[in-house]
Amino acid sequence: GAPSCSGSRSLPFEFRRSRSESSGEEEDEEEEEEEELEGDAGPRFGTDDGEQESDDDRERMINLSELTPYIMCSICKGYLIDATTITECLHTFCKSCIVRHFYYSNRCPKCNIVVHQTQPLYNIRPDRQLQDIVYKLVVNLEEREKKQMHDFYKERGLEVPKPAVPQPVPTSRGRPRKVLGSVFRIPPELDISILLEFIGANEGTGNFKPLEKKFVRVSGEATIGHVEKFLRRKMDLDPGCQVDIICGDHLLEHYQTLREIRQVIGESAVQDGLLVLHYGLVVSPL
Repeated sequence: GAPSCSGSRSLPFEFRRSRSESSGEEEDEEEEEEEELEGDAGPRFGTDDGEQESDDDRERMINLSELTPYIMCSICKGYLIDATTITECLHTFCKSCIVRHFYYSNRCPKCNIVVHQTQPLYNIRPDRQLQDIVYKLVVNLEEREKKQMHDFYKERGLEVPKPAVPQPVPTSRGRPRKVLGSVFRIPPELDISILLEFIGANEGTGNFKPLEKKFVRVSGEATIGHVEKFLRRKMDLDPGCQVDIICGDHLLEHYQTLREIRQVIGESAVQDGLLVLHYGLVVSPL
């Protein structure tokens, strides 16, 4: 007899001929089945009476513009690149945009909540799932970004960074296990921590807000001009107010970078790993 599936249930159809019977009879039966199939023009699957699927059942096509508000960075107004989310409010931005924003502010650029009093970069996390969605929705975006990054490093004679791949390590049972690095790490470009100490203001300086955050982590390529802009913005200083920034006994110039200052002045400018800068306010003469 014909083989069955463990004999527990009957099949919806059964073989009328076994493989041991003559090949001639098998050919006759196959020809009869083919004729029956050709003669059956009615629908086999789907809706009853051969009805076509309605428009509501069909796949809906949408424009990319409908999704743009959900995959766009509100700082640069472009598609998210290296999507990074603030853990306090769950707003997401490009990584480079939000890191640059935190040079000058500790608030979310979208809802204005305080992310962290002194180190807002501690409260951001990469959102790889959202970034994968962006790359799938926007055609060729990932390829263009990879090419731009490759060209950027090559033009400057730098080695193109490779993506970090978790390395398997043996466990106590001998099975390989993937070990991921810490969820957050301070970007290597933020290599200088500074302490901003107020040394006073002369008469007539006017009203100004005290600096709330005196511990700041920035790039060593930042200049004294950047520090002054930071102070002016945070303290709401008048344009006529002059800001003098001093390190040790040296009055610093706008063009000097923090890395250069640390190298030139040395350990006398460093306190507990922080580059100490003193600033004072004076009124510029008319």
